[in-house]
Amino acid sequence: MTTTTQIVPTPASRLTELPDPPPAPDMATQLPDIARAHLILTDYYSSRPDVVVMGNGYLCQDAGDARRSPYPDCLVAFGMPVPPADIIQSNGYTISEIGRPPDFVLEVASPSTGRRDYTAKRELYARYGVAEYWRFDRTGGRFHDTALAGDRLLPNGEYEPLPVATMADGVIRGYSAALGLELRSDAGKLRFWDPATGEYLPDLAESKAQTAAALAQRDAEAAARRAAEERILQLEAQLSRRQPQN
Repeated sequence: MTTTTQIVPTPASRLTELPDPPPAPDMATQLPDIARAHLILTDYYSSRPDVVVMGNGYLCQDAGDARRSPYPDCLVAFGMPVPPADIIQSNGYTISEIGRPPDFVLEVASPSTGRRDYTAKRELYARYGVAEYWRFDRTGGRFHDTALAGDRLLPNGEYEPLPVATMADGVIRGYSAALGLELRSDAGKLRFWDPATGEYLPDLAESKAQTAAALAQRDAEAAARRAAEERILQLEAQLSRRQPQN
């Protein structure tokens, strides 16, 4: 049984700046999924000043443990007592200084770290008190033990697997109570589904396409209005010419 210790957060100006983690040898294979998750979640929570979305910085209990600690691909934490920008600026997430662990951690599979993601890191994140720990493997399970998996922390400090299902179209999905979103493996691509809207959260390319489509529709509607107004003026002019002059 683990116990929760009440920690007074360190003021933002005194957050310890952590060192840079070593570069991953196979980052190129992970980068598309990591970058997509960061961009999507950062945009989704952009109106929440108490939410930090970050990754590839150390996650440690104490700053002195940083170089022996993991540096998760993506983490999300709510209710931050210090500005999220200051946490990101410190180059990592130090639990003892911030006062609470992250609510959500995601690891994307790679050849060099895949096995550690679902073994050693799973045990470590449970000890840290991370409420949910998710793993995604674009290969369908070549590097992880499965394509998509999530765990939630129980009161006894151990992880319990979250339900993950495969739909008729082959999409694998699981619900994250921490995010209020579904994580989905769709044709080997990590996506986030919003149950409230019944739609995927758009990535950068999709957002740009949606913006372009909205602008095109706005321009088309404006052109249609101008054409209609011009036609009305023409009809009024024709009617005026047909009326007898007094």
